[in-house]
Amino acid sequence: MEKIFCDIRKCLGCKSCEIACGVEHSTSKNIFKSIREEKKPRQRVIVRSTTKEPFPLRCHHCEEAPCIEACMSGAMYKDEKGVTRHDPDKCVGCWMCIMVCPFGAISRQESLALKCDLCPDREDSFACVEACPTKALFAGTWDEFKKRLGQEKR
Repeated sequence: MEKIFCDIRKCLGCKSCEIACGVEHSTSKNIFKSIREEKKPRQRVIVRSTTKEPFPLRCHHCEEAPCIEACMSGAMYKDEKGVTRHDPDKCVGCWMCIMVCPFGAISRQESLALKCDLCPDREDSFACVEACPTKALFAGTWDEFKKRLGQEKR
């Protein structure tokens, strides 16, 4: 399964990924129209900063996801492709998923949990990856991630 990885050495903290994610999850899928939508789109990636380095905070779609184990209502689950999904109709707002996520990648949206869904409406790429001006975000497998970081160190 392809996941989204980040080379934090390249992240500028520009928040282009946040904007692209919000637009992707809007009704109109248009940056100008989405600002005026009645139900404002919410991004599922959030750029945070340590004392020196910014980094995009998003779901890692863990193989053994603690959020799924902690979810008492079954709202968090794995789909047939291995993607960690959230069913808002089953969510009871207990926030256990938020408490157990080792990456802090699940947030509250009103009374529901919100997390990266790997852009299910897109077929060719992820909105955040496409929007990243420095290519700090990229899609691939864990082995590709390790290989890419190893090659760039040379």
